[in-house]
Amino acid sequence: MFAVLAHATVFVHFVALLYIGLGGFLAWRWPRSIFLHLLFAAWGVIVNVTSAACPLTSLENFFRAKQGLGPLPGGFNEYYIFGEILPTGYIGLAVAVGVAALVTSYAGVYIQWRNRKSTSRMVPVK
Repeated sequence: MFAVLAHATVFVHFVALLYIGLGGFLAWRWPRSIFLHLLFAAWGVIVNVTSAACPLTSLENFFRAKQGLGPLPGGFNEYYIFGEILPTGYIGLAVAVGVAALVTSYAGVYIQWRNRKSTSRMVPVK
């Protein structure tokens, strides 16, 4: 049972990472979702810039401990992504692409917000 929960946590972690990187684009379709995305993006920044533990990594480590396994060596990104999915030589490029995607998505949200705001002020001509 704990193995299934650990695997489910890994799946949710990957979904959360995808949402952190690409969720701003969802706000182009659903503008109010930007507030949830801001929380996820802040969470991602805090976990990666400070020594704060990621709650999902902590949860997976809990389920691993229940199976008699040790914690993830180096954390989620180091264990599952760096060197496995993403070659270590491309980490800097991946970060740059991620930041560019985030800035682009937020710029699009802002442009849509600005256009909606300006069209709501327009008075219909009779």
